[in-house]
Order: sequence, then structure tokens, then C-alpha cells
Amino acid sequence: MAAPVPLTHAVVLEELQTIPDGLGGQTESWTALGTLWAALEPGTGGETADAAVARARVPWRVVVRGAPVGAPSRPRPGQRFRLGVRRFRILAVAERDRRGARLTCFTEQEEPSA
Repeated sequence: MAAPVPLTHAVVLEELQTIPDGLGGQTESWTALGTLWAALEPGTGGETADAAVARARVPWRVVVRGAPVGAPSRPRPGQRFRLGVRRFRILAVAERDRRGARLTCFTEQEEPSA
């Protein structure tokens, strides 16, 4: 069995919340769910076209401790990790080993807001 990957980065797990704005509409806001220790493993970058504009696509694997399905500490697609000003959108989550001691979260780094 391979040695476990060291979890050296404190990342904040966030979820998008829809909040009434008091005027009949809604606003969206990212809410922190908690801090997890993680390892960040870069993937192979690429480029996609979006409305005739090329965008860099930067995939990352974020490894965290395992948690049962349905637990609030288990990341899910649609959530994201925050590490300082960096944001990593979660695309998929899978057990890294047979025991489920670690999870691999397949993410894409988001471009910073203007």
C-alpha cells in the first residue's frame, strides 16, 4: 500500500447559496462550510473557446480526508475550494483508495473575478 499523500494546505470548502434580495429577486453568495486539510496536485492544462475568446483551463486534483457520502464535510460537485485568492470548482469526487481514507476531488481553477 502506498504512503498517504501529505495534506499540507488548509482549504475552505464553499457552497453557492441563493439569498432573497428583499426586492423579489435573489442574489448568489458563496458560503464557507468548513476548512479541510488538502494536497493539491496539478493536472495538464488546456484551452477552450468561449464566445470566440480562448480561455485557459487549469485542472487540479485536490486530495482530502475521506468522509461518508452525505456528510457535510464530504465535498460534492458544484461546490468549490478556496485557498487564499485561488478558487477551485469541484467537478467530481472519487475515493482515492479502497478504504475511502482519502478522496480525490477533480477540480478546475477559476479565473479571478475582475
